[in-house]
Amino acid sequence: MEKWVLIDGNSIAYRAFFAMPPLTNSAGMHTNAVFGFTQMLLKLLEEEKPTHMLVAFDAGKVTFRHEGYEEYKGGRQKTPPELSEQFPILKETLKAFGIAQFELSGYEADDIIGTLTRIADERGVQAVVVSGDKDMLQLASDHVTIAITRKGVTEIEHYNPGAIQEKYGLTPLQIIDLKGLMGDTSDNIPGIPGVGEKTALKMLHEFGSVENVLANTDSLKGKMKEKVETHKEDAIMSKKLATIYREVPIENKADEIAYAGYDKATLAESFRKLEFKSLIERLDLNASDASGAEAVPADESYELIVVDESTTMETLNEALAGTECVYIEAVGENAHQAPLLGLALSAGERVLVLSHDTLMGPVGEPVRSWLADPEAPKQGYDLHKAELALSWHGIELRGTSFDVMLAAYLLDPTESDQTLSFLAGKYGIPSIASDEAVYGKGAKFKVPEADVLARHLAQKAACVKRLIPLQYEELEKNGMSNLYFDLEQPLSVVLASMEKKGIKVNPEVLQELGRELERNIAQYMSDIYTHAGMEFNINSPKQLGEVLFEKLQLPVIKKTKTGYSTDAEVLEKLEPYHEIVRLILHFRQLSKLQSTYVEGLLKEIRQDTGKVHTYYRQTIAATGRLSSQFPNLQNIPIRLEEGRRIRKAFVPSEPGWYMLAADYSQIELRVLAHISGDEKMKEAFLNDIDIHTKTAMDVFGVSQEAVDANMRRQAKAVNFGIVYGISDFGLSNNLGITRKDAGRFIEQYFEAFQGVRAYMDNIVMQARRDGYVTTLLERRRYLPEIKASNFNLRSFAERTAMNTPIQGTAADIIKLAMVKMDKVLEERGLRSRMLLQVHDELVFEVPEDELETMKTLVPEVMESAIQLDVPLKADVNFGVNWYEAK
Repeated sequence: MEKWVLIDGNSIAYRAFFAMPPLTNSAGMHTNAVFGFTQMLLKLLEEEKPTHMLVAFDAGKVTFRHEGYEEYKGGRQKTPPELSEQFPILKETLKAFGIAQFELSGYEADDIIGTLTRIADERGVQAVVVSGDKDMLQLASDHVTIAITRKGVTEIEHYNPGAIQEKYGLTPLQIIDLKGLMGDTSDNIPGIPGVGEKTALKMLHEFGSVENVLANTDSLKGKMKEKVETHKEDAIMSKKLATIYREVPIENKADEIAYAGYDKATLAESFRKLEFKSLIERLDLNASDASGAEAVPADESYELIVVDESTTMETLNEALAGTECVYIEAVGENAHQAPLLGLALSAGERVLVLSHDTLMGPVGEPVRSWLADPEAPKQGYDLHKAELALSWHGIELRGTSFDVMLAAYLLDPTESDQTLSFLAGKYGIPSIASDEAVYGKGAKFKVPEADVLARHLAQKAACVKRLIPLQYEELEKNGMSNLYFDLEQPLSVVLASMEKKGIKVNPEVLQELGRELERNIAQYMSDIYTHAGMEFNINSPKQLGEVLFEKLQLPVIKKTKTGYSTDAEVLEKLEPYHEIVRLILHFRQLSKLQSTYVEGLLKEIRQDTGKVHTYYRQTIAATGRLSSQFPNLQNIPIRLEEGRRIRKAFVPSEPGWYMLAADYSQIELRVLAHISGDEKMKEAFLNDIDIHTKTAMDVFGVSQEAVDANMRRQAKAVNFGIVYGISDFGLSNNLGITRKDAGRFIEQYFEAFQGVRAYMDNIVMQARRDGYVTTLLERRRYLPEIKASNFNLRSFAERTAMNTPIQGTAADIIKLAMVKMDKVLEERGLRSRMLLQVHDELVFEVPEDELETMKTLVPEVMESAIQLDVPLKADVNFGVNWYEAK
């Protein structure tokens, strides 16, 4: 039996965008609307089991309705670019699902859907219309059900004619009359001023239609009679505008929307690019099967030797002397806790595999010595993780020279899948089984039999061997060899050294802070209950929503699929309305500090070292920034004093030593001044004028003395907004001003800093010509969407082209400073240790007799890491803990 599901694409995309929290992939592309839309699709596929499916979109801003009323939809705000850029991605996702999509110039999605529901009625086919717009209720019939999304996108309320009668006391066609009388502000349909839903329903229950209301104005009284008579034409026009046109010339489309389901590999490829890992797991899609390359037979061109007690020393030493690459298998995300399963050495036509037990035993001694020999170069895969895992098993890894995973990241930093199985498919070399296929995943993870494991490790080593020359050639061709060999590869070693050292954490300080937080949290709870006049679960969005919006009658800002939204953005907007909101915001902040950073850090302290050992990832962020995990020490909050005080727990590991921290001052803006050559920006930095004050002076056209705190705050927001490609939508949210004012502010900025405007224009032209942009150190970011015909996709690529050279160069500079700092410490024989990198800050532990030296040396090395047209500046502080060093 046929069942059609017809989806209003624009309506659901809007709903998803505003219902879902901000979400971006590693390439910086916004994906929250696509994610929310996809969740709704999966729910529909599961519950409705459609045989036919279509997503209809509006084709443009002008439709036949504008011919009679130019102001139609004229009150709508411009679509935020963060949403606009997602429409082409959404359409690609629908293709991956195998779902038909359609739009037609001059018509809206409503009209396409309305026409198809007419055809469904005529054919006696069951259809479900999915939209967030109640105008669609006019289409309901015995064959057509209207599913209206409410509280987000996945909670849906179904309406048939009976349900419409029960809720409104109207027939489906009377919904048009309802809109004619009350209008619709979202579509700029005027209706009759002063007539809301309640009044309109009362009129329709009495008179039945707009026409009958207008014919019986004598029955109306007072001002209402006057309004209706004055706005007769508006009511007739409004009814006409609200009427869905059901004669769009698309008869053939009904036979083109059959839905046969999705192809797993195609959908996995789409989800992998979007980084929807939870959906890949939910649908049991194997992302590694989605490389897009044809399957290549496994490599059997080598002799596999499993090393054991029978292997001669001569065979082992001969293999070590001729080893071309090594593959070390340490499974698990956290390198500091990853079980070491073994390793494989690729030497000529042989691959030697050692299990963990063999490697750790007497037979493995020559291999352990070889791994620790700095003069024996090691080429492999994810050697950074391997070095950490080996160190916790008492084995050194030195002499690393080339890392396939690190090279893959440099060659395409937006590619989230850097597994060997994916790289094999990408480069068209003999394929290997994915780790998931060999080990299973999650609770099903299991180390396979010894022979299966040996073959898997051997395949990986053989794959690495084949990849190395291909990547060498590609790095050279792209002019990235220096970036790899002078920066990223040495940095990998520096990071491993820092991670192995770890940073000492005083648990007593954390515990005392935890007790204080508990007392403060209890006081906030008491104060919140007093203002609410009752006790309730503050952590329950449902109960909190009832208190704020029903009991205290605060204005409803946003709703979710489960009720009222009480997220941080909503609470910040509500703060001026009631003291309880400020208390709730502080309660939440303190609760998060307690659970995530006090209790969370206490769990991360290793008992054998008394330290936390974070794990830095070089291959995550497309901008080149480092990511910190297990624990994430880059996200310790410092806006609240209680958050800053967490840093008091980070102390030197030696008695009498100090913590020393140095951070770059406004590094992105200094890079922008250099890259753009803007004279006003350069002037500020060359003369050591506060850049935010200078920006306020030039944008507002006032003297330095006239710049007040609010002007500087706004200038700071737009300064960093320019660096991060902010839109008028984003800036308006940050500053609490209208989008129009935000847009005007951005325009004033570009008028004042014309060198920056010229840079932005030129870099976009360069990206369009080359297909990529680079940092000052030649880090490359490919932007294939820069030539897209779709405006939204192209706009995203243009913004990325503008900010990548700035952010990426800033990331390169601090990495370069780390490599140089490590070298200087070694050359001078200093005992001081580099412990952490947090955004633009480096943290050290320093013996007292080296303190004066380091106070001078660290900023000197950081400021001379690279030569710019404006000076780099690093501020340095020290103390007995990290808190005092800030």
